This record gives sequence, structure tokens and C-alpha cells, in this order.
Amino acid sequence: MLSQVDTTKLKDGRVECWSVMNGMKVSDFIGLVEAAYKNRGGLRGQREPLKTTTGRRIRSRMVEDIKKGAVLPPVVIGVVIPNDIDEIAALAPEDIIERLTEKWIDSISIIDGMQRTTALMEAVEADPRVGDQAVRVECWLARSTDSLIYRMLVLNTGQVPWSIKRQLLVVYAPLVQEMAGQVKFERLLDLDKNERRFNGGEFSTNSLVEAYLAFGIRRTEIDTQETLADEFSRLDIAEAISSKKYDHYFYPIVQILVNLDKAFSRSDGAIADGADEAVSSKFTIGRNIFDSQPARIGFVVACALTVLGRLGMDKEQSDSDQALVQLQEDAAELVLRLDSMPLDDLAEYLALDVLRERLNRQKRSAVGRHERAFFETAFKVLIETQFKAPTMGVCWRAA
Repeated sequence: MLSQVDTTKLKDGRVECWSVMNGMKVSDFIGLVEAAYKNRGGLRGQREPLKTTTGRRIRSRMVEDIKKGAVLPPVVIGVVIPNDIDEIAALAPEDIIERLTEKWIDSISIIDGMQRTTALMEAVEADPRVGDQAVRVECWLARSTDSLIYRMLVLNTGQVPWSIKRQLLVVYAPLVQEMAGQVKFERLLDLDKNERRFNGGEFSTNSLVEAYLAFGIRRTEIDTQETLADEFSRLDIAEAISSKKYDHYFYPIVQILVNLDKAFSRSDGAIADGADEAVSSKFTIGRNIFDSQPARIGFVVACALTVLGRLGMDKEQSDSDQALVQLQEDAAELVLRLDSMPLDDLAEYLALDVLRERLNRQKRSAVGRHERAFFETAFKVLIETQFKAPTMGVCWRAA
């Protein structure tokens, strides 16, 4: 006779997560999910609905099957609970579910099963009796967002409908929340409210997620709109997460970006010459440099290569730690120097006229890709000079 093992609660020693499998009424599950997403635009907005004829037919068939009592594969949810994770070992699965509904509800993200959940909601709307049926739910509880994302990437590898960006957006809220606690932003812009950036140190959460991707694969060319994620990119990100590189290096690099952005933004756009030309340019004041997503991506990738090395030639952790400290010290010295500059001198240092001239020479086709490569090269020069280049014109001309 085969031995029986209790699998309702298991510990993942790889990334320090707990997996808890349970069953609950469909109505309770929907209430749990709706409450968790009520402040983020609603569950239905988390993933585009299926629009193809085949997709709609599959969804319709799933709804009809549910109404007839079909049992779906488990829906997988993730919860980031840094302060409570050590208590999980002593809790029974039913106690964990109780805390999930009462204490951790705002930390929930759906990792796998968005379409199944939507089908369940549609089935309940069509026939309220479906709410009394049962659904299996697997809950992954993690100390950090990194662990949850790693779990998610492994879980969803090979599934055609998911891009890397979409997978990261699944844990969008806890990722941004963790970043907000690690980095001193002036303001994080709410994508749902269409908030705009007016000052240095303000960044949209969407742009930070893309920077997160670029840091993981250490290159500027990343097509976040692809339906099928590049498996090598997926594995590169998973490797970076599993080795805790995000914890140690990504957030400090974002802080350097924020500090430089604020220092650049002191400029009032007083340019030594070419002021009339600047009127129609997007690079007219210091803030405009990091208004540009290619500049943000280029800076993050240049820093990642400096600190971590190239993929396949990763530096030892001690070397990366030393490189990060050097990067922070050099950038801090530059920020102090810029903060003490008169505005005219700051405008001269930024050399925005040179930047505009260099970018205007680029081909109009694939301009975004060219700009990312341009800024990566420019910021590499800044880093190589230990942030002591006499003006940014040196960097712009080298790109």
C-alpha cells in the first residue's frame, strides 16, 4: 500500500515560500479576490479578455461546464507577508485561510488562473447556485516579492498567453509597494489615474516594472509587448531573482537614478545657445533627460553591467558589492556638485544642446531602440569616468 503524505501545506526551501492547498466555496473565493483588487481597478482589468472567436468559445464552454458542476484545476494566488511568514510553520491550513481573509487580503495577487476566475464570476452571475460549488485554491505565501515572482516564472514557463511583462504585472502592486519602501521617490505615478510627471524623482510604476526587466536581462532591447516570452530572458530574470540580486542591487541603483533625476531637474532650461531651437525639442530642461524611458532603461542597464557584469560572466558577489559601493559614492559626489551649481552652470553641464543634436542625427526608424542604446553608451561613459566628466556633453558625444 502506498504511504500517504499530507500535501495541504508544503514548504518550498528553494525560495522560502509556503504552499497551502485548500478548497472553498466559489462565492467565498470570488469575494476574497474582489476585495483584494477593489483598490486596483477590479479583477477584470488585470488581463485582457479573450477576443478571438476560439477564445470566446472556450470561455463560454468553460462557463457552461462550471454551471454543470465541472471541477477546475486549482487557481493559484500569491501573498507577500514579510512580517508574518515565520508564523506559517505553526499554523494549520484552515488558520492560514482565515488570516488570508482577515489580515492579508490586500496582499493577494493571482498568479495562475485569471481566465478561470473570470469564468467563475460569469457563471455565478448567470446562475447564483454556482456560488455554493467548490473550487480548489493553492496559496503561495512568500517573505518577499522576489520569491513570489520566481515562483510565478517557474510556474508559468512555456504558457503561450503570458509575456514576461504580464507575469510581472500580476504581482505589480506588491512589487511597487516593496520598491516604495526601499527607494525615496518624490512620487509614484498612478497609471490608472493617468498621472503625469512634473518634477524630478517622480516615476510611473509601469516604467519601473520595465526597468526591473531590463536590469534582469542586462540589455536595453526588450520587447515587452511580445505574446510569447523569450525563454532565455525568462531564465535570466529567474536566475537574478533566485540569487537575491534584486534585493541587493536593483533598488540601490533605482535610488541613484532618482537622486540624479532630482539633481538634473534643478535646471530651468537656460541653455548656452540654441534656445529657440529648444522650443520644439523634448530635451529642453534637465528633467527631460529622465522623462525619457530610453534614458531610464539605458541608465539602469549601464549600472547593472557595471555592478553585475555581463550575463554568463557574472561577477562574484564581493566584487559586485564593491562595485555598487563605488557607484553610490561616485554618484553621490556628482549630486552634491550639481546641487551647489548655479543654474546657468548646471545647464552648461547638462549640455542639452549636444544631446538634441546627437539624437536628431539618428534614423527615424526604430528610434526607441536606437535611443536606448545611445543612453546606455552615454551613461557607461559617465560611470567609467567615475561621474567626473566635465560635462554630460562628453557622454552624449561618445554615444
